[in-house]
Amino acid sequence: MTAVVDITQNDGRWLVSGNLLLDDVERLLAQDIVVDGAKELEVDLSGVTEVDSVAISLLFEWMRQARANQCSLTYSNLPANLLSLASLYGVFDFLPQAADSAAGH
Repeated sequence: MTAVVDITQNDGRWLVSGNLLLDDVERLLAQDIVVDGAKELEVDLSGVTEVDSVAISLLFEWMRQARANQCSLTYSNLPANLLSLASLYGVFDFLPQAADSAAGH
């Protein structure tokens, strides 16, 4: 059984948990990002278990939507499998990471 992706939103921070696989990401992409007027948003990916290449698309779409809402978005605690994909595709440096997460790469 696959883990359903869940996003807990709390005061300018999202905690993402579960899988970011094709079906999960398609559902998330169908929703617009909700920043509630926040100027900054941190997306914590520490709860993400499985990913495939479509997860990279999701991260870039969230960045686009945040930018459209004049919100500065950063990612933290990217799991190793997601970091590996981002490096493989040559997009790692384009993912805005919280200072404590960027040091680990």
